[in-house]
Parts: sequence; C-alpha cells; structure tokens
Amino acid sequence: MLKTKDIKVLISWYETAQRDLPWRKTGEAYSIWVSEIMLQQTRVEAVKSYYRAFMTKYPTVSKLAAAKEEDLNRIWEGLGYYSRVRNMHKAAIEVEESFGGRFPVSYDALITLPGIGEYTAGAVASIAGGENVPAVDGNVLRVYARVNALKENISDAKVRAGVRSALLQLMEKAKAADDTFSPGAFNSAMMELGATVCLPNGAPKCEECPFYSSCLAGKSGNPKEYPVKAAKNKRRIEQKTIFILHSLEGIGLHKRENKGLLAGLYEFPSVPGHLSRKEAIETIKSYGYHPLTVKRIEDAVHIFSHVEWHMRGYFAELDAITDPAKRDPENEIVFVTADERKSAYALPSAFSAYKKYIL
Repeated sequence: MLKTKDIKVLISWYETAQRDLPWRKTGEAYSIWVSEIMLQQTRVEAVKSYYRAFMTKYPTVSKLAAAKEEDLNRIWEGLGYYSRVRNMHKAAIEVEESFGGRFPVSYDALITLPGIGEYTAGAVASIAGGENVPAVDGNVLRVYARVNALKENISDAKVRAGVRSALLQLMEKAKAADDTFSPGAFNSAMMELGATVCLPNGAPKCEECPFYSSCLAGKSGNPKEYPVKAAKNKRRIEQKTIFILHSLEGIGLHKRENKGLLAGLYEFPSVPGHLSRKEAIETIKSYGYHPLTVKRIEDAVHIFSHVEWHMRGYFAELDAITDPAKRDPENEIVFVTADERKSAYALPSAFSAYKKYIL
C-alpha cells in the first residue's frame, strides 16, 4: 500500500532517473498541454520531433488559434489520432475567447476545454500550476494496481475513479506533512515509473523500482498479473482497394468527410472490397478517367484501435487530363504534384506503404 513516506523515495528516484525530454525544460502550461496531447497513445520517441516542429510553428496558444486546419493536419501527419489536433485547435480558440489568450492552469478551467479530460487537466494543473490534483493515466494506474495488488478491473470507470480518489488523499496527506511537496513532481514521477520501470509489456524491472520493498504484486512474484483489465474487443477487418492515379498533372487525392475516422484528411481514392484488375479498370473509368496502364502493386495492412484496413493497391497511368484542377463531381479527386502534396495535403500514416508512388 502506498504511503506518504514512499513519496519522498519516489521523487528522489525521479530526480536522478528521469529522461531528458524537451517538454520537461519548461513549466509553461501551453507547452505542457501540447506535449500531453501528443503523448496520448503515442510513443515518447515518436513525439519528440513532432513536439519541436509544432512548438516552432505555433509557439503560443494565439498562434495555434489562428492556424489553418490544413496546416495543422500537415504538421500532424504521421502522428495519428487526428481528432487530437482538431480538439487542440478548438481549445486554443476557446482560450483566446474566454481566457484572453492566457492558457489556464487551474483544473476546473482546464477540464472545460475541448479534448481535455481528467488526466490532462491534472497533469497541466499540477505541473504548471502546482495544484494538488492527481494525473491518472495508464502508467499511473498500472503502478498503483501493482503496488497495491489491486484485483478490480481498471477498465471500470468506478475503479479508475477510486484510484484517483485514493491518490488525491495521498497527495493531500503529503502536502499537509510537508509544504514543500510538489504535486507536479509526484505526478511526473509516477508516470515516469510506469513508462520506464513498471512496464506494460514484458517483464517489469522490479529491482530498479523505488517501491521494490513495498510493492505487493512484486512480493507475490507475479507482477505481470496486474493490472486486471477487461478483454479487448476483436478488431473489425475492412477490405479496401486503393488507387494510385498518376497523370501529367500529378497524383490523384480524395478528401475524406469532416467526420468519422481520419476526418478531413486526404487519401488515395479507394472503394470497399478487394477488386480484380478488370474491376479496378472499370472503377477508374467510372471516375471519368482513361487508364493507359493499370498494374497491381503491393498489399498493405494498417491497424487502428478498433479496425484493420486490409488494402489491395493498383497503380494507374492516366491519359492526359485537360483541366489540371479537375475534380470529379462525385468523388472530389484533385491532382497534385509531389511538392504540393508535401506542403499542403496531409496523408495519414494508414497510407504509408503507398506514399512512395507520389514521387
């Protein structure tokens, strides 16, 4: 069971063991918020370069609020879960309108912004504002569950709320016992411990853990049995046929609807199912283009959290298109050069296997 005496041990460990990460060099709320949103369901190593590029282009919340949607999608390309950046944009506009352009640091204000839940509000409020509130993410839940040998299912909202309540009480006791207690350091240390020592996959590094002597799961000899989670639902498989349409005007792209999966992003034209070459040719003709050659290219699979795309690809060389800016009225296909694509048209990582054909 975690006790206040364990907190000092944890923070002491964190002071020497923490990773050198760019967002830890600032206590500014906006920067911390950007990093926390980027880190959701994304590896730290993948986030570093995106964070630096994002903060260079949008160093303030006002700059972000004034950004164009296409520019945001482009700088986010490859990071995935694009709803995050759309919500960031909405939140930045809300900060401009309701908070005078000053990013809030209180939990109660942060929780009202689009895309900010209990964890993110707690992280920003504690690290940037020094507010005594917990920040409970998957890493923290895992640490807590193992230290306390928690047998309840942490996927249950009531169990997660109970963990948050228990950590809040622990932090309040720590603050009452020591007025130099740092809520931000505690939350950061708990997250770091889960990310680097109390690992989710593979064997946890119990011997390196500051809670080694008090961890009930560690003492049981089976720490990997914790935390208890609900069985994951099986992902749905969707078959798709992808068309790389090449002409003198460039490569054909199609903009997805502004709702649902990959909303508002560009993609290669596609249809449901796996088409034969003959069916692919007929489909391309139905778009209003004349294919000179059509060849089968590699298949690809992309895995989302809830669905798998199993893609079959065709590369089609098209006859000259008289109008370079032509858009098919039904399918909204626009032809762009490689340079145009790179600067203005965000292609999600789902199509990574086919991006090379743009060149």
